[in-house]
Amino acid sequence: MTIRIGNGYDIHRLVAGRDLILGGIKIEHETGLLGHSDADVLTHAIMDAMLGALSLGDIGHYFPPTDAKWAGADSLVLLAQVHQLIQDKGWQIVNIDSVVVAERPKLKPHIESMRSRLSTILNLSPDRLGIKATTNEKLDAVGREEAIAAHAVVLLEH
Repeated sequence: MTIRIGNGYDIHRLVAGRDLILGGIKIEHETGLLGHSDADVLTHAIMDAMLGALSLGDIGHYFPPTDAKWAGADSLVLLAQVHQLIQDKGWQIVNIDSVVVAERPKLKPHIESMRSRLSTILNLSPDRLGIKATTNEKLDAVGREEAIAAHAVVLLEH
């Protein structure tokens, strides 16, 4: 068995007039994430981890923000495409661990819905997909509630 580990990170600015989408779940909040797609930082971090494990670049290579066809794209659709890419190369996900960094809203009530949604897209048992939430203790742009960030690590096997 051959294994690979990938690491992903994403951050997006919070703005008025946008939906807050995390892990494919719409969360009620007065601001949402700004981006070319739906700006789902958790899903983007997971995709970058998957691509990075196989040295396939990052999501900007496959879904460039300069391409109008990705404007407003559902990140779960993009995740499914990245998942298919790694499967086509003979790889499968062993597990994913991730953390979303946000001061607000409190994410604990949404974690299981996010796990369920992402696990379904990835055809992965939910116990193989970890999602944690933390704050930045009021430090930096995330701590000032100007942004939300996410980190992800994925283990793939061939």
